[in-house]
Amino acid sequence: QVQLVESGGGLVQAGGSLRLSCAASGRTFSSYAVGWFRQAPGKEREFVATINWSGRSYYADFVKGRFTISRTNAKVYLQMNSLKPEDTGVYYCAATSGSGSLVSGSGYDYWGQGTQVTVSS
Repeated sequence: QVQLVESGGGLVQAGGSLRLSCAASGRTFSSYAVGWFRQAPGKEREFVATINWSGRSYYADFVKGRFTISRTNAKVYLQMNSLKPEDTGVYYCAATSGSGSLVSGSGYDYWGQGTQVTVSS
């Protein structure tokens, strides 16, 4: 069992930045792909970014050029710049050692509890 813990959320003004972190309790991420998803109030969860075990990353179109995903063996980070009010939501990290789709929630086996990001206008 892999337990994931997100941190780094908070309240920020539009145009500001936040860096989210995801840590795995008791193990490293060396053999896992890790993704970030978000869910805004009243909306479905959506894919944000993912990074595989070799460091290859992929982003949703709406965050390209603004968000950067990176990793060490111990943590995965999501650097979020030029934040917009529509980026508000609960951000979740997820991990998998499998070979399913990394842009779909169903491709991940483990999920964190989420961290709230609120962007004010």
